[in-house]
Amino acid sequence: MKSIFILLDTVINLYLWVVIINAVLSWLVAFNILNTSNRVVYAFLELSYRLTNPALQYIRRFIPVFSGIDISPVILILLLMFLRNIIFELFAPGLF
Repeated sequence: MKSIFILLDTVINLYLWVVIINAVLSWLVAFNILNTSNRVVYAFLELSYRLTNPALQYIRRFIPVFSGIDISPVILILLLMFLRNIIFELFAPGLF
């Protein structure tokens, strides 16, 4: 049972890093630091976009963009951290 919770924690942690990488890559593209015509850069952008877009689109339906700033990645990161804490408080109190 302990290994299931560790696996779930690892998956959530990896997705958290994918969200952070996606946000940083989108900033680098927006400030014209990364060139999207480069095939390697485009592949990384496409992968991170496909992994994070469904969750971010769901959040964007409820949270408006504040003067051009998209805070949906921040909200998703907070929700993922909250989910990790809830899982370990409710289902694994004596395991760790």
